[in-house]
Amino acid sequence: MCRSIRTLRPPALPEEATEDEIRAAALQYVRKVSGFRAPAAHNQEVFDRAVSAIAEATGELLAGLEVRGQKARS
Repeated sequence: MCRSIRTLRPPALPEEATEDEIRAAALQYVRKVSGFRAPAAHNQEVFDRAVSAIAEATGELLAGLEVRGQKARS
């Protein structure tokens, strides 16, 4: 789908993903889905809300994943 979105869990990352990495992945996803690199002013609020929601869901996903018998994030 979007080749610029990196895998954010071990072993792809040696350490847990940072909030900045999670937000960057969410931003890339919203850009890809919406077709906008930067939304017009009248779409900025909904664009930002989508990025925040996806970043939150991504954080929850990473926190809940078990990788090789261990939690991916604590």
